[in-house]
Amino acid sequence: MIFLMDLQVMLLDVLYFILRSCLRLVFRPRTKPIDGELVLITGSGGALGRLFALEFTKHGAEVVLWDVNGEANEDTAKLVRARGGQAHAYTVDVAKREEVYRTADLVRKEVGRDVTYLVNNAGVVAGERLLDCPDYLLERTLKVNCHALFWTVKAFLPQMKDNNHGHIITIASVLGLFSTACVEDYCASKFAAVGFHESLAHELLTEDLDGVKTTLVCPYIVDTGMFEGCRIREEVELILPPLEPLYCVQQAMNAILIDQPLVCIPRLTYLPFLARALLPWESNAVTYRFMGSDNCMYPFIETMKKREASDPLKAA
Repeated sequence: MIFLMDLQVMLLDVLYFILRSCLRLVFRPRTKPIDGELVLITGSGGALGRLFALEFTKHGAEVVLWDVNGEANEDTAKLVRARGGQAHAYTVDVAKREEVYRTADLVRKEVGRDVTYLVNNAGVVAGERLLDCPDYLLERTLKVNCHALFWTVKAFLPQMKDNNHGHIITIASVLGLFSTACVEDYCASKFAAVGFHESLAHELLTEDLDGVKTTLVCPYIVDTGMFEGCRIREEVELILPPLEPLYCVQQAMNAILIDQPLVCIPRLTYLPFLARALLPWESNAVTYRFMGSDNCMYPFIETMKKREASDPLKAA
C-alpha cells in the first residue's frame, strides 16, 4: 500500500516537473539576485573565464580569480576593477591538490569570508591522437578537467553546506554527453565531469540542502581557439556554427540565475544527447558521418601540430 502511494506521488511529481519545464520555455522564471555573493572562477585568465568574471561583476558579485597563467589572470582582474567590481587574483594550478587546498585557505584568510559560488571552468585538451599522445598530456587533461573538480568542491562545499547556501557550476561540454573521434582525453574527462556533477547534485538532494544549487553547463564548441580548425560538414555548420564566447557565457548565466540544473548550448545539441540514449549505436555513427562529426577533429589536430612546430613552448 505504501509502495503504491509513493508510486502515485512520484508520477505526479514527474508530471509536475515536465509541465513546469515546458512552461519555462514560454514564461521565463524570475532570476535570483546575486549581488554581494563571492564567486570563485577557475580558468579565469581564458576567454570564457574572463567573460564569466565580467558577467558576475555586472550582477553585483565579488569575484575570486584562479588561473595558472598569472599575467592573463591579472588582466582579467584589471578589467573587473575597471568596471567598478571587486576582484582577487590568485595564480593556481588546479591540477595540484595541495595547491588548491592551500590557496582556498588563503582566500578565506585574505578575503575574509566564504566562497558562495564556485565556477569550475578551467579546461585543457591534448590535441593529439591517442597513440601519438604523450602520457603526460593525457594525465594533464584528466587532472585539470576532472580531478580538479574534486579538490575545489572539497575545499569550498563544507561552508556552503554549513550555511545551506551556495551554487556549484560545472562548465563541462556536449562532449561529456556524446563523443567524437580523436579527443579521447577530453571526452573521458568531460564524461567524468558530468558524472561527478550529477552524483554531487543527487547527494545534496538526499541531504535536503535545498539552498545549495548546482548547474551543469554543456556548450558546443566555443570559438575561443581551444579547438581551432575543428570543422563539421559545411552545410550542417550553417545551422550549428561554433559558439560566440559571449553568447555561451550569457546563456550559461541565464541558467545559473534561475537555478537551472542542466543547460546545453545551443538547445539543438540536446538532440544528439537524446539520440545517443534512444537509438542504436550504429544509427548514431552514420548520423555523425553524415554531419561530418566523425572526423571533425582531424583538422584541429593538424592545427595543433603546426602550432607546436612554430612555437613549441606555447603549445606545451
